[in-house]
Amino acid sequence: MALLMEPGAEPLTESEQADLAGIAAIKESAAREFKEQGNQFVRMGRKHYAEAVSCYTKAIAQMEPLSSLDAATAADASVLFANRSHVNLLLGNHRRALDDAEQAIRLSPSSVKAYYRAVKAALALNLLPDAASFCRRGLEQDPANEEFKKLLSQVDAKLSEQERQRAKVAQAIAAAKDLASAMEKRGVKLGEAAYQELTGVKKPKLDEQGVLHWPVLLLYPEVMSSDFIEDFPETDTFSPHLDVMFSESSPPLPWDENHAYTRDAIELYYQGGFGKPSSKSEILRYLLEGTVDSKSLPDGALDGEDEDHDSSKSGTITSSTEGSSKWIKVKEGKTLQEVLQDKDFIIPAIPVFFVVSRKSTFYKDFKAGNWSLP
Repeated sequence: MALLMEPGAEPLTESEQADLAGIAAIKESAAREFKEQGNQFVRMGRKHYAEAVSCYTKAIAQMEPLSSLDAATAADASVLFANRSHVNLLLGNHRRALDDAEQAIRLSPSSVKAYYRAVKAALALNLLPDAASFCRRGLEQDPANEEFKKLLSQVDAKLSEQERQRAKVAQAIAAAKDLASAMEKRGVKLGEAAYQELTGVKKPKLDEQGVLHWPVLLLYPEVMSSDFIEDFPETDTFSPHLDVMFSESSPPLPWDENHAYTRDAIELYYQGGFGKPSSKSEILRYLLEGTVDSKSLPDGALDGEDEDHDSSKSGTITSSTEGSSKWIKVKEGKTLQEVLQDKDFIIPAIPVFFVVSRKSTFYKDFKAGNWSLP
């Protein structure tokens, strides 16, 4: 009859009391048996770990509901959860291992083994604050425990490194936002990166005086060769840079057999009306590339950056073969900033200029629009 009693009902007769005591004894015996079987499976090695978990689970089931256990039985149940946590750790089931360890601690707050397994599981899940907390609570139970001391030292070191990494990422994001803001204030438009096989991941920099320093790529379309100016301040005009590169004392370009590319003969062009301006978030991701691991960016770090972006600036993607782009000659007396601010100039991540010579036969084809990018 005791088996038919409502949960929580008190036994009314001695017979019911005897029945309940008998049932409790049977369940207690079954729990011990399942526990011992689980221990045996653990000793038998990894192939039997799943069977060990099953045995501990069956043993725990004999003790439910856990909320009504007395102190002694709760301590026994805590051991079962701690044992199952141990096997889940061995299997790499770290979330389950942590859940079991936390339940073992709730049932027996003095269980050193439960704290140890909670630390190991939290570490595996990279829950460093939790791991540190479990270490300290374990030391409260066993102040002389050297393993807890060693683990706490490791966790504290990882927390410090994590904090340094967060600071590094925050600094990189702030610098990228300052750089993007400086470009936006100048009205320059950044598009998708091109020619990175020639330049690598080079990016503009903002100095302490608020001057943008650009890496600039010079392409010779006649032979598709290139030169690279690593630091071209936006306040500089083109003339002094070209004076140095094409001075009479500079060696001729190795492929320029006819010496057509002289200072008095060269002209610079950029391709206007080509490409599509990037959004703010796209620009920030580009500026952060190579400085921080994208996986280390906090969730939502760049959220909302495109809210104020003027969609009318995005335009449509065009190509030089559609006739909508054009070669625009650079006036050498202008500053780099003045050239980049041209409404038709969409910078392919870094400024790219094409160098041609009036002395070359290629010049006529280029000016006539008979050449396009391969």
